[in-house]
Amino acid sequence: MTVETKPLPIIEVINLRKRYGLIQALKGISFSVGRGEIVGFLGPNGAGKSTTLRILSGLIPADSGEAKVCGVDLAEEEGEVRNHIGYLAENNPLPEDLRVIEYLKFRAHLKGLEGSRKRERIRIVLDICDLERSVSERKIGNLSKGFRQRVGIADSLLAEPRLVILDEPTIGLDPRQSAITRKMMERLRGEVSFLLSSHILSEVEACCDRMIILSHGQIVAEGTLQELQKKFVNKTIFEVVTCGNRIDLQRIVRQVDSTCELLQDDPVEISGKRRFIFSTEKGESLAEKILKVLLSENSLSLSEFQIARPDLETIFLRATKKNWEEQDLLSRRNRRTNLVSGRKTPNIQS
Repeated sequence: MTVETKPLPIIEVINLRKRYGLIQALKGISFSVGRGEIVGFLGPNGAGKSTTLRILSGLIPADSGEAKVCGVDLAEEEGEVRNHIGYLAENNPLPEDLRVIEYLKFRAHLKGLEGSRKRERIRIVLDICDLERSVSERKIGNLSKGFRQRVGIADSLLAEPRLVILDEPTIGLDPRQSAITRKMMERLRGEVSFLLSSHILSEVEACCDRMIILSHGQIVAEGTLQELQKKFVNKTIFEVVTCGNRIDLQRIVRQVDSTCELLQDDPVEISGKRRFIFSTEKGESLAEKILKVLLSENSLSLSEFQIARPDLETIFLRATKKNWEEQDLLSRRNRRTNLVSGRKTPNIQS
């Protein structure tokens, strides 16, 4: 009988720490990314996202902890990891005097690609990043920001990396350019792992399998969107559109859930019906049970029923709020302690 072994994660981080002088950028974070996963790496400014990405890319060392990327131990072979990953920095510097095709040929040569393999990989990444021939022949300095970002992503994909790390790849781009980046990740889903740092939460919600949220150098939330919704939003909001009156509707709803609260009651244009929004702490299954009861009441003429699921922005704000409050409380305690002892408190922000 053979035992099936679980494939090793493409990224494995254990108790990673990094300090810049008095500023503790990372306070012992641990997480992993599986093969073929697209993981959103989120957090407010100064949370430690870019520091983590630079450590995983082999650009800077950690102070302590363990980090393995594509099976490479960064503490022992920091430079080796660059042979297995693609990395797009937030402010990706590109030579403006080179044509796109010239730049990609140069970068392919630096990555050890030659001959037919180099030509094939350049052709593939131009196609993946939607850089048609007319664009590939233009000088980089004459391209819009969106096209420059796509050139940077094409570069990151040249050597067939197992992991691509993208730091704010769509910042400042219009919706069409952002959509092309999402399409690229979808095309490579399952083949390449992506670690995506972004402030555009709607994009992360649309394309990522899981999310990791940082605040003050600590992981404050991790999981799929559904898992995070259950953890951080303890009320289920649902709405119904009906011609029934408020009193009858509330009576029927409270027969199922006596704690269910009516939040809003608005008329619906033209139809003469009304939209009622309720809140329950007993989850979606209870909301669905209420729906079945309402549907059985012919006098209500129910025409719409919808469960409102919280978006990633709501979850992000709730996940980071508690950490900010804890850090603020800790800072006030330190100031009081230092005032009593007569010491000065350094102004430190992670």
